[in-house]
Amino acid sequence: MFKRIDHIEIVARDFEGAIAFYSEVLGFTLKERMPVPAPPLKEIAYLSLGDTVLELMRVEGATDPERAPWEMGYRMMAIEVEDMDRALAFLAGKGVPVTWGPVTLGPSKRTEIKDPDGNSIELRQW
Repeated sequence: MFKRIDHIEIVARDFEGAIAFYSEVLGFTLKERMPVPAPPLKEIAYLSLGDTVLELMRVEGATDPERAPWEMGYRMMAIEVEDMDRALAFLAGKGVPVTWGPVTLGPSKRTEIKDPDGNSIELRQW
């Protein structure tokens, strides 16, 4: 019945900066970008990494407490990496600091970084 996560939605404070971070730093590919005539939603961009899709949303007044439903619900996404040490060295070269870890958890390594809006991203090497 349930197959997989179709996509993850993130409301970005800096829409252009988020597109740049996910594409230029983490290697996502911008697949589609379109205006949306449904205020307060103004624009969406779909980015992909393998079969994972990220939907970035430009929302007018996203930091306004009255728009809270547009900010609720995101905790963290996890991106699998082939080699944690290589990934961390690459991110350091891009100016992306580690916010937690890395730690070894049984058969895996785990660390956390943040995107430009402060959203947590887990990196996991199995």
